[in-house]
Amino acid sequence: MGGSKIEGGTSSSSSSAAVPVVNRRDPYEVLNVSKDSSDQEIKSAYRKLALKYHPDKNASNPEASELFKEVAFSYNILSDPEKRRQYDNAGFEAIDAEGTDMEIDLSNLGTVNTMFAALFSKLGVPIKTTISANVLEEALTGSIAVKPLSLGSSISGKVDKQSAHFFDVTVTEEQAKAGIVVRVTSTAQSKFKLLYFEKDVGGGYNLSLQEDSEKTGKVTSAGMYFLHFQVYRLDSSVNALEMAKDPEAAFFKRLEGLQPCEVMEIKAGTHTFAVYGDNFFKTASYTIEALCAATYESTTHKLKEVEQQILRKRTDLRQFETDYRKALAQFQEVTNRYTQEKQNVDELLKQRENIQSAFTSNKSVLGSKASNGGSSRREGSSPREEGKEKSAKKRWFNLSLKFTGDKKV
Repeated sequence: MGGSKIEGGTSSSSSSAAVPVVNRRDPYEVLNVSKDSSDQEIKSAYRKLALKYHPDKNASNPEASELFKEVAFSYNILSDPEKRRQYDNAGFEAIDAEGTDMEIDLSNLGTVNTMFAALFSKLGVPIKTTISANVLEEALTGSIAVKPLSLGSSISGKVDKQSAHFFDVTVTEEQAKAGIVVRVTSTAQSKFKLLYFEKDVGGGYNLSLQEDSEKTGKVTSAGMYFLHFQVYRLDSSVNALEMAKDPEAAFFKRLEGLQPCEVMEIKAGTHTFAVYGDNFFKTASYTIEALCAATYESTTHKLKEVEQQILRKRTDLRQFETDYRKALAQFQEVTNRYTQEKQNVDELLKQRENIQSAFTSNKSVLGSKASNGGSSRREGSSPREEGKEKSAKKRWFNLSLKFTGDKKV
C-alpha cells in the first residue's frame, strides 16, 4: 500500500541548517534507538519525541524547540533507507553532501512564510509538509469524530487546512484475503494526505502510515493498496534538487523515488483512515472510497505485473545511465576535438595559401595582403624607378582618353 514515512509531529526545515553542524549528536542517540532498530521502532520513537518537544506544547521553553528540530533532523535521516545507509557508512559528511529535503509545519508558519511556501510549491519546488501536532494529539487521546465508510462506497467532503476527517472501514475475513484498496481523489487538485491509524490499547489512535497526494492528469490522488504483494509509491521529491540542476537526471532519477509500501495486507476488523487537508490556504475537496479487490481481479493482476516491470526498468535505467554518461563524455570529447581540429586545418590551409601566393612576380595581390597595407615593391627596384613607371602609366592613360574623345567627335 502507499504508506510513506510517518511524520509524527510537525517540523521546521529538516536540512542540515536546521541543526548546528557543530556537536551534532548521533541520530540513533537522539531518537534513543539501536542501529538495528526496525522502521516501525524508529517511527514510534520519533512520534513520541516529536509530540513531547513540539513548540506548540512548549511555548515557554526555547530548548524544547531546538530538541524538536534535532529530533526531526535525526528522523529525516533514519526514516530514509538511502540516507540511513549513507550515514551508517560515512556519517554526517555523506548526508551533508547529498542534502536533505525540506519539511515544514504549515500550522506554525506565518502568513508571509506560508505565501512563499505556496509560491515555491506552485513553481514545482518540492516542499514536504508534516501533520499538525493537534491532529495527532486528538487521535492519541481518542477525541475524534469517526464516520463509517462501507466497502464499495465513497464519501465526498471538504476538510480545513491542517485538519482531518476520520473514517472507519470494516473488513471481513474473506474481504481481507481478497485485498483492500482505499483511494482519495480531488478534481479540484487539492493537496491532502491519506492517513492510516492503528487502534491503541488505551483507546486512542496511533498514526501508522501516510500517503501524500500527487497530481495525476487533471486530479490529485493518493491510494493505499493491501493486496498481498509489494506495491510501491513514487515520491517525486526524491532527488528533486539534483533533477532540477541536471535535466537529464529528471529522466534517469525519476524511478529512484520508488519506495516500497510497508504494509501489504490488513486483517479482518475495523480500520481507521483519515483525509488530512494539506492546502496552504483553503479547504481541500476530496472523495474517499474503499474497495474490495475481489471485484477487481484483472486490475489487481495487471498492477502486480506493472510493478515488477517498473522495478526491472529502474535497474535497467541505472545501468543505462552509466553507459549513457560514458558515451556522452566520449561524444563531448570527440566534439571538442572536432572543433579544435577544424580550427587547426583552417589555420594550416591559410598559412599554405599565404606561402603559395608569395611565389609570383605580380606583387599587386601579394601587396594587398601585406601587413602594413602599402603597395608591394618589385625586388631590386628603387623608389625613383617606381616613380618613372607610374608617370609612364599616367601618360598612356591620358592618351587613351584623348583618343576615345576624338572618335566621339
